[in-house]
Amino acid sequence: MKLFNYQSMAIVVAALLISMVVTMVMMPLVRRLALRLGAIDMPGKVGTDSERHLHTTPTPRMGGLAIFAGFLAAMLTFVEINLRLGTMLLGAVILVVLGMVDDVKNLSAGFKLVVQVAAASIAASGGNMIHYLSAPRFLFESGHLDLGIWAMPVTVFWIVLITNAVNLIDGLDGLAAGVSVISSICLVVVALVYSDMTVAVLCGALAGGCVGFLPYNISPARIFMGDTGSTFIGYVLALASVQGLFKIYALISFAVPFFMLGLPIFDVCFAVISRVSHGESPMKADRKHVHYRLLDMGLSKQQTVAVLYVVSGILGVTAVLLSTVKSLRWVPFGVAILFFGYVAYRFYHHRRALLRGEGHKHREIRVDVLSVGHREKKE
Repeated sequence: MKLFNYQSMAIVVAALLISMVVTMVMMPLVRRLALRLGAIDMPGKVGTDSERHLHTTPTPRMGGLAIFAGFLAAMLTFVEINLRLGTMLLGAVILVVLGMVDDVKNLSAGFKLVVQVAAASIAASGGNMIHYLSAPRFLFESGHLDLGIWAMPVTVFWIVLITNAVNLIDGLDGLAAGVSVISSICLVVVALVYSDMTVAVLCGALAGGCVGFLPYNISPARIFMGDTGSTFIGYVLALASVQGLFKIYALISFAVPFFMLGLPIFDVCFAVISRVSHGESPMKADRKHVHYRLLDMGLSKQQTVAVLYVVSGILGVTAVLLSTVKSLRWVPFGVAILFFGYVAYRFYHHRRALLRGEGHKHREIRVDVLSVGHREKKE
């Protein structure tokens, strides 16, 4: 294992600080811009689709624009822009513009998906591709599977998946930004260990932007990142994993990106499977995400965010150990599998309890109706 030097660490810290300061300076300006453009998230109403919105006062969104400004300032300061990074930044600009329009006008999910695929394709065409997947040596002598012509579609799918996964966990004050900071810092550690300064600076800049945003987003939030921020952050995390984590050729390396970004991936998969099992559209907006489930189980907003921070931290440390310490690789992997199994078990039983409660409720209503009917008949 290669140890990173202090000079590399200093550059990454400087990138983080520049991004954080620029983001904090830009945030009041972006907040005023959001109010002027009408990019405002209204409080939810019980019994309607908007009850997913848990805030109680109208709150401007589009805060992701300041995060993007901080990120871009740090990248232009410390990284030489080549074709690979240029196409990545072009895709990021497309998603930021898309997010700004969506924060004002609420675009359809189908249209946003098409634009996300286009942005991901631009980044992949510039060399940001997953060419190999790790595989057991008894199946492939080289220890990895060459994707060949499937490299482009697999890469685009991965980028779009993570882009939307981060977007979907942005449901509580400070949740998406905090989880993104944890994932970014873990990516920085792995990148420094493997002497990949580009990925390290990229993730440091992203972490700095999210840190600069958090003071404005911690409950009660003064501004939301909106789709402008959540899709941009997910896109950058996806590209960072493509450039860094998927290049580690080892049997366990394919699992590393999934643990590093485990919380948003688990959340989007859990929500989609739950919707499909109920015969609903997988793209439907609802309260089937992990943070809503935790709230329904009785946790407060702050407790829910804290729990998910801890989960994200555990997964991030697991990913770092999987990719750096060979002798310990299988230990955190097994622990993580047991943890996910326990979480799935708890959610399953909680859902059954809710369904049983609803069944009892319906039966009680039916009994009351029959009782009223019987009394009216006697009268």
